[in-house]
Amino acid sequence: MMQEVIEQAVAVLRRGGLILYPTDTVWGVGCDATNSAAVEKVYALKGSQDKKSMLVLVDTVDNVARYTGRVPEVAWQLMEFAGKPLTLILPGACGVAPELVPEEGTLGVRVPDHEFCRALLRRLHRPLVSTSANISGGESPVSFDDIDAGIIAGVDYVVPREYEKGATGRPSSIIALGTGGEVKVIRE
Repeated sequence: MMQEVIEQAVAVLRRGGLILYPTDTVWGVGCDATNSAAVEKVYALKGSQDKKSMLVLVDTVDNVARYTGRVPEVAWQLMEFAGKPLTLILPGACGVAPELVPEEGTLGVRVPDHEFCRALLRRLHRPLVSTSANISGGESPVSFDDIDAGIIAGVDYVVPREYEKGATGRPSSIIALGTGGEVKVIRE
């Protein structure tokens, strides 16, 4: 069953569509992070143009370096020892749609600890946009029941809610790392 759901989601993503899916934190709206038109659709759905509001999910720690050219050494240690979901904002964004990259050239990246997400990412073979499934400025949905009807109607595929198992119901911690060793906690 899960493989069938993943195939349907990947087909939508490869066509430039949007999906609503559970992560290890909260429900997210996602698209192929390399597709500019799809990224623009996510901004339109959420009513936002804040390039700092969207991050990407990758399936392995090794793929973090594939989409951020300069990974500071401390990033590897933070990812290894994080006790809860962690998004790192890293310098040198590359290989993603330019619409995801803010002026300073950084990219928020997370490796989800969620069986469904990891399987989806492995099958997609690309980074996946992950932004909370809410209208810009609204509360992040703790569960599927908290998602705005406009968000649900605005995506091309909704992953069945049975796959939300294992989510924390809280957004990830966010730490920004600079090339000179700077560390800034954005959200704990």
